[in-house]
Amino acid sequence: MRAARGFTLIEVLVTLALVALLASLALPLAERSVQRAKETELRHALRALRTAIDDYKQATSDGRVARKADESGYPPTLEVLVEGVKDAKDPKGAKLYFLRRIPRDPFGEDWGLRSYESPPDEPKEGKDVFDVYSKSEGTGLNGVPYRQW
Repeated sequence: MRAARGFTLIEVLVTLALVALLASLALPLAERSVQRAKETELRHALRALRTAIDDYKQATSDGRVARKADESGYPPTLEVLVEGVKDAKDPKGAKLYFLRRIPRDPFGEDWGLRSYESPPDEPKEGKDVFDVYSKSEGTGLNGVPYRQW
């Protein structure tokens, strides 16, 4: 009797076909998983920025952030939220901080800024930061463009 020396060509081809089939099924799932993770990061970043902007506006309304009569009460830049502003009610001159750092847009773009004076359907930069949005041209898994989140 002869001992088996290895695999036949058909066995190798069947194995390669099965591996290729499994890989072709796994790749779209992996891509979707990465996109879902980026979307979650975008949601968290937008929530953090918008909360900080709202907290700044509330501090202005409470008289803790000084403002001129012609200002809206929203921060002039996103950097102000990190750098802090002088607390107008603290005689020692302590600062109010609203963010530790500006979160990044996970889709690699800079944040789009909307001023208080611009309409929501055509956001434009201005003297203040009323809202932020992603400049990414992509569309989310929910079918809504990232710019509209």
